[in-house]
Amino acid sequence: MKLELADVILRPLLTEKSMGHAEALNQVSFEVHPAANKILIRQAVERLFDVKVTDVRVINMRGKAKRFGARMGRRKDWKKALVHLAEGFSLDVFEGVPEGEE
Repeated sequence: MKLELADVILRPLLTEKSMGHAEALNQVSFEVHPAANKILIRQAVERLFDVKVTDVRVINMRGKAKRFGARMGRRKDWKKALVHLAEGFSLDVFEGVPEGEE
């Protein structure tokens, strides 16, 4: 199966922990396609966001056990990528998001 670079990154992970890593370690977290590898993830991030990547770490996340009515089930398994950006590069995931009115 041949993945297009636009299909590799599914969405950024905007959690409190990932935002702390973005500020302290210059690291960004993404949910990626389950068939993606480190090379594809590096190429996709560098081309789509015009940044330089120094390191990519990949984690296969298991779906949590959840109750669906009277039955127990599981959420789907997914893959997470932690991407370290080179010095001088940053990725603002909130760029283009309108600010809330007060």
